[in-house]
Amino acid sequence: MKPLPWIPFYKSLALLILSILSLHQVSGETSSWTGWLGPDRAARAQGFETPETWPKELEQHWRVEVGEGYSTPLVVKDRIFQHARQGDDEVLWSLERKTGEVIWRSSLPVAFVAGRNGESHGLGPKSTPVYADGRVFTLSITGVLTAWSAEDGALLWKRDFGENFEVSHPYWGTATSPVVDGGRVFAHTGSCEDGALFCIDTKTGKNIWIREEEANCYSSPRIETIDGVRQLVEFNHAGLCGIDLENGSLLWSSPFPHRGNKQNTPTPARAGNIFVVGGEDRSVFGLRVQKTTKGWEAERVWEHREAALDMSSPIAHEGSVYGFSQFRSGQFFCLDPVSGEVKWRGEARMGEHAQLLSLPGCILTLTDDGSCRILRASSEKYELMQRYQVSNGQTWTAPALVHDRLLIKELNHLTSWGLPTPK
Repeated sequence: MKPLPWIPFYKSLALLILSILSLHQVSGETSSWTGWLGPDRAARAQGFETPETWPKELEQHWRVEVGEGYSTPLVVKDRIFQHARQGDDEVLWSLERKTGEVIWRSSLPVAFVAGRNGESHGLGPKSTPVYADGRVFTLSITGVLTAWSAEDGALLWKRDFGENFEVSHPYWGTATSPVVDGGRVFAHTGSCEDGALFCIDTKTGKNIWIREEEANCYSSPRIETIDGVRQLVEFNHAGLCGIDLENGSLLWSSPFPHRGNKQNTPTPARAGNIFVVGGEDRSVFGLRVQKTTKGWEAERVWEHREAALDMSSPIAHEGSVYGFSQFRSGQFFCLDPVSGEVKWRGEARMGEHAQLLSLPGCILTLTDDGSCRILRASSEKYELMQRYQVSNGQTWTAPALVHDRLLIKELNHLTSWGLPTPK
């Protein structure tokens, strides 16, 4: 008996629908927050759909005491990983994503003495871990890089760079966050006078190469593809530069040296082929990076002091760059990354620090007083859509947002908040 001619068509259609549904489910499950400012270090919310209207209040799902520190929580499928300090130990937690229940806890003793008026910043950790290939890599306040099993918290290997430097961390402790690419973990360690960028095998903990040209700072590197060339872009003690991933050689650079207590801390934002860079009480500038027939060029296309980036990292969103200036006691701003023109400035006296996340059509901001603001993503004007109080303060840590869960690290606690979803 021959099959009816319309059966194969409907069978194929059904298979196509199932494939689309399956792809949607898999992509939803794999949305994650695997390191500093998210998977690509662009501070983009993962798997979140912006609602038509924002509620007056958010619901707190759970609150768990995890310890002190400025480390952003990681989200990998149904687990959360949080690096923090309890007493004399730095602790890595694995928590159940929906409930906050503890899955495992691992720790190592880490002694650190704050100095140079950095006592108010605490004893860390300040670096955010990175997840890759079933492993969580932490960088302690003293610059010790450790690989842990994400499954059970087993210590896999540890690198103490005290063997390379007399002092293996900057004055206020290590704050740079490691990044992983292609089975290699990249970490810049050392002091404000001496340091090196290490490329390390993620499985063995052994060196692949070392670049010993620049001292350490508080900013975090990112992996970027520029004109077809994948590279590590790093804002270090000397300025912004592009590093060859295979051998650590310098591709391009733009001087912007750390000056005294005016440290290089923010992670630069990338908008097209322009990086927006700034430092404490100094200018903000746009750097166009491109590869030409004569080699790499890194050109400052604009520079001004209409805003200054202290510790807050700017973000690129839909053709504009948004940030938090230290001027006027803390002020949000929006600028054109091509011309450098400041399109608008928000209200003054917003606080000492803020971190921003990119949502579809919106910007989520978190200031150090525990205020979470939803701003309309507009280059025309500052427009506050809603404001929530998600903590009583001490929210210096960048938040993580995956699907409808917003994770906020307070001074000693980690909280999970539910965000609205489209109906």
